[in-house]
Amino acid sequence: MLIHEDRLFPAEPGIRKIAKALYAQVRSLPIISPHGHTQASWFAKNEPFPDPAKLFVQPDHYVYRMLYSQGVSLEDLEIGQAELKDPRKVWGIFARHYYLFRGTPTRMWLDFAFQELFGMEERLSAKNADHYFDVISEKLRTPEFLPRALYKHFNLEVLATTNSALDSLADHRAIRDSNWKARIVPTFRPDSVVDPDFNGFAGNIAKLGEQTGEDCSTWAGYLKALRVTRRQFQELGCTATDHGHPTAQTANLSPAEAGKLFQLILAGNTEPAQNELFRAQMLTEMARMSIEDGLVMQIHPGSMRNHNHLIFERYGRDMGGDIPRTTNYVDALRPLLDQFGNEAGLTLILFTLDESTYSRELAPLAGHYPCLRLGPPWWFHDSPEGMMRFRERVTETAGFYNTVGFNDDTRAFLSIPARHDMARRVDCAYLAKLVSDHRLEEDEAMELAHDLTYGLAKKAYRL
Repeated sequence: MLIHEDRLFPAEPGIRKIAKALYAQVRSLPIISPHGHTQASWFAKNEPFPDPAKLFVQPDHYVYRMLYSQGVSLEDLEIGQAELKDPRKVWGIFARHYYLFRGTPTRMWLDFAFQELFGMEERLSAKNADHYFDVISEKLRTPEFLPRALYKHFNLEVLATTNSALDSLADHRAIRDSNWKARIVPTFRPDSVVDPDFNGFAGNIAKLGEQTGEDCSTWAGYLKALRVTRRQFQELGCTATDHGHPTAQTANLSPAEAGKLFQLILAGNTEPAQNELFRAQMLTEMARMSIEDGLVMQIHPGSMRNHNHLIFERYGRDMGGDIPRTTNYVDALRPLLDQFGNEAGLTLILFTLDESTYSRELAPLAGHYPCLRLGPPWWFHDSPEGMMRFRERVTETAGFYNTVGFNDDTRAFLSIPARHDMARRVDCAYLAKLVSDHRLEEDEAMELAHDLTYGLAKKAYRL
């Protein structure tokens, strides 16, 4: 077997018994996936996934960044290619280097998928790479492995994609018009039209105006265009926005000051500090719009995007070259919170890549302001250790109910069940420790396990 039934549960028998009892109550609950990066086109077209390499290697930066770190070229992995010339060769490279993932959450996610979906019981290696490739390829050609069938098999209740403000949302409309009984919703990601450092920003603003029929050469027209776009997203089930800014900085400019800055931005006559000020003001504007239209707001700050300039120049954005950095929340969020921090109608979910802020900044903020909630461990920290550190550092101040359960934030569709199973096991292990320490009664832990698995995400994301 690739995965042990008692994985991630405490080694101490008494605590493990409690954890297993908690897990038994939540392991089969439906999956709420309120934030991720899967493609709506998969479900609109419902076509077979082409091959194992295209499915497991190409879309998953967790996989190819590790291979790249050990000298495997992205060219050999055919990263960025619409169609793979030699998927078996790519798979063979992956298999030969599978040992690199020892001890990582990626290894657990992959082993889960290999065993639970494809029936593999022997660890992937160079020796069995072709067997793996053939078995997976054959199954991918069957009706049971079409995207819509897998959605049902995974027991997904809601799946949210992440879409640019400039996305036509045609695939989401196709899903809706097909009358397929599934809930796949877009998430509004406006980075391309609110971040002056985004490639082609001026052209993006012009396109926003064309798509909405609003005059985006003015501050008022620009804001109106964003409101129009948000409504279009909501018509297709959107309940949340997502903001991947470099920092959590917010601002509170007057309309006149904001309009003047916007004109400078459009003219391209700004310094980096002015670009940051504009992004900061736009987070506040997005919060204002969320109070108006009810969309939940997520901020994912703290990543130095495209740190590897060579990879960025050759392959573009989001190719695994992003690195966490120090992030300030207390001072950065103050302007927004001065405006809207006491608004119970606003839900603002904060994520971090800077774990040093958990107990010092994030938990105290969320433990006070009615609008704030804490997102789960994200990206570099969605590991068993990262999930446990999160619970240990934020619960004492923010409690459980100022957090929002779990989301997988993945581009790799087949990893969704594995990621949620990992979170359920770690949460049950944490709760079991509290029960064994006589800090919780077992009935409270049972209720919490259900909430952390299902209820909190559904409530926080208004699903």
